[in-house]
Amino acid sequence: MPLFAWRIYTRLRRMVGRQRLSRMRLRVTLGMYIAMLVLLCFAAHTHPERLWWLAGGLVPGSLLGFVALNKTRFEPTPEGLFYTPNIHLGIALSLLFVARIAYRLATVYATEPTAPHGMDEFARSPLTLVVCGMLAGYYITYSGGLARWRFRVPRARRQREALKSA
Repeated sequence: MPLFAWRIYTRLRRMVGRQRLSRMRLRVTLGMYIAMLVLLCFAAHTHPERLWWLAGGLVPGSLLGFVALNKTRFEPTPEGLFYTPNIHLGIALSLLFVARIAYRLATVYATEPTAPHGMDEFARSPLTLVVCGMLAGYYITYSGGLARWRFRVPRARRQREALKSA
């Protein structure tokens, strides 16, 4: 639990203020949320209706990711690429996820201590799948948008320099 609380704290702290765009962080974020989606799909694959709940969370999460990208302030500077994310969307979605996971863990472990506690049990709740889908959709879309911006900035800089030299 202390490790879980520390990760939540660092995640929320990272959402506040100006941040340097890190290529490695984008890769880790994309990889982590894609892996989470794959694991949840694997856990829910025996019940196709559960996959619909997960997909039902991906759509609004992706839309929130696009909204967050539109509200993000991007700054290409000589020191590097920086961005300032929208505080409200990321924190609200993260707190929703933390609250749902805490509630789900409490219900799974408190109701029947002798019941199996695997991924299948965790992926049984439709609301948990929707919240996990929203979080994954948000961060995959947001990280993808940051990566797209990261690759567009040097290309635009090269084009400006080519126009100046021509």
